[in-house]
Amino acid sequence: MKRLMTMIAVAALTGIVVLPGIGCSSSGRIPPAAATARTSGTQPETKSVIAREKGIASWYGGKFHGRKTASGERYDMNKLTAAHKTLPFGTRVRVTNLDTGRKVVVRINDRGPFVRGRIIDLSRAAARKVDMIQAGTARVLVEVLA
Repeated sequence: MKRLMTMIAVAALTGIVVLPGIGCSSSGRIPPAAATARTSGTQPETKSVIAREKGIASWYGGKFHGRKTASGERYDMNKLTAAHKTLPFGTRVRVTNLDTGRKVVVRINDRGPFVRGRIIDLSRAAARKVDMIQAGTARVLVEVLA
């Protein structure tokens, strides 16, 4: 967690985009081959991205609706929120379904997922936006937004 926060701070100060998730293990460690890349002024969509991670997303809904999340707020399956193991609460991330290309921006407000090999748990509303309700899981790209 401390390492991720340091990377985010360095990226914000230097204008460098950190790409930790490409080939990243489920432990969250950055492989030696992962590198940083300067953004060009011609790509406004990627300029605000400070970290990326590819993996499997799942979603959670009904039985958790109304319960307190790890951040202390009540879980609302109809809001665009998500659970992540290490990102700070309040962090905004763009999640792209790699099979459909559909995207959604969510706010991290909970911890999880607690299933091996998954990197993010989306609310039902967010899962609907990226078209993964029926499948339950999807291959995704998670981009941390500045």
